[in-house]
Amino acid sequence: MSRPLNRSVPKVGDPRTIDIDPFESDFNMKLAQPLSRSVRLNGFATCLRLENIYWAVLERIAQANGCTVNSVLSHVDREVHLRHGGVKNFSGLVRVICVVFLMNGGAQGNEEPDDAQQTAFTDNRW
Repeated sequence: MSRPLNRSVPKVGDPRTIDIDPFESDFNMKLAQPLSRSVRLNGFATCLRLENIYWAVLERIAQANGCTVNSVLSHVDREVHLRHGGVKNFSGLVRVICVVFLMNGGAQGNEEPDDAQQTAFTDNRW
């Protein structure tokens, strides 16, 4: 017969006292809906499933570079294969790239990669 362990679990802050509410009053839940699109990555047709917000960010990245979303994705695919031999979760990599783009100010951000970006491209744990 075993006795229950008497472990104290740290109490997390009360969610009703959050100072910054991530859900704005006009939050659009459609941005969180996933959308599958057929894309060409360096000539190979494939399907990529991302939430709508990430497709919108990819459009901004493409616009900032004067190219198409397919061109951006092909570049990412080519670079990750050349630098790291590929990636297990390409859609996850695309999401991270979108977040880094926004964290660096989007199209208005500086063109030089910051330390986090540089580490992401040189870290072989992908």
